Amino acid sequence: MKNMEKFKYNLAKWILFRDRKVCKKVRSIKKEDICKHPNPDFKIKIISDYEFLTEQAFDIFYRIKKASEENRKLVLILPQPHDEYKMVASMINRFRVSCKNLYTFNMDEYADQDGKTPPENWPNSFRYAMIQNFYNRVDKDLRPPISHINSPTDKNINDYGKMIEDLGGADVCYGGMGWSGHLAFIEPDFCIEEHNGDIEEWKKIGPRIVDLSPFTILQESISSEFGSSGDWSYVPPKAATIGPEQIVGAKLRSSWNGFSLGTTGISWARFIVRLALHGPVTTKVPASILQTLQTDLYIKESVAEDIRIES
Repeated sequence: MKNMEKFKYNLAKWILFRDRKVCKKVRSIKKEDICKHPNPDFKIKIISDYEFLTEQAFDIFYRIKKASEENRKLVLILPQPHDEYKMVASMINRFRVSCKNLYTFNMDEYADQDGKTPPENWPNSFRYAMIQNFYNRVDKDLRPPISHINSPTDKNINDYGKMIEDLGGADVCYGGMGWSGHLAFIEPDFCIEEHNGDIEEWKKIGPRIVDLSPFTILQESISSEFGSSGDWSYVPPKAATIGPEQIVGAKLRSSWNGFSLGTTGISWARFIVRLALHGPVTTKVPASILQTLQTDLYIKESVAEDIRIES
């Protein structure tokens, strides 16, 4: 359209990453270029929508099976809630894989306004999801001891990092980035008074009770556990979460990014994945730290599609 006037505006005050030039640059990254990165240890791969959840389940199963065959301890940091754990449990039962040496740590858990985490029988508790989607589905003779299945709570949050360290650290930290760019519930303003923008200090911060960002409240309100209805009144305001220290300290990070709205082509992840993968490494986009670490990062094909927007 000829003579179209520009409309300039500031970003909302609660958005911490405010570099419009960078946003425009990463927005223009094409699907065929999204996997290119100068760090050879930061491996990016696109997976078809049809195969995405199966590949994620198989990745977890393979590590459990291999550790069992080698009779060695396996420590995993796991996000919640995910239905693919049902597939993992099914494969464990089918192939009779012992999980006696498996230790899992949920990466986060909801909390109320006072920082108190919910009872594990609350249906939207991440602990509840782990027990129902994985632990209870594994045959009793193959299950790990229930004491091997760990979750952050308001009671153990100060010791949660040490609990992982005492086992030799995490072998793999699974996860995916959130709409705000968060990892676990490490939001862009995570403990800002402790690092003051210094990313090296930020990396040393361990588990905390934190406030959830507006991005995250809205993201969670459209997830299945909250009715997929945008009911932000049902989402707790805080969470217990691991810190950057646990993510950096893991031997490997396995990041799975396939968030979309049902079977539609709509995905809030399309932009933030590009910003975290190809923007600056900054505490204002916590997932950007993955660029500097040994990471296997997977993107669902529909999320990798080009962003088409008038600018």
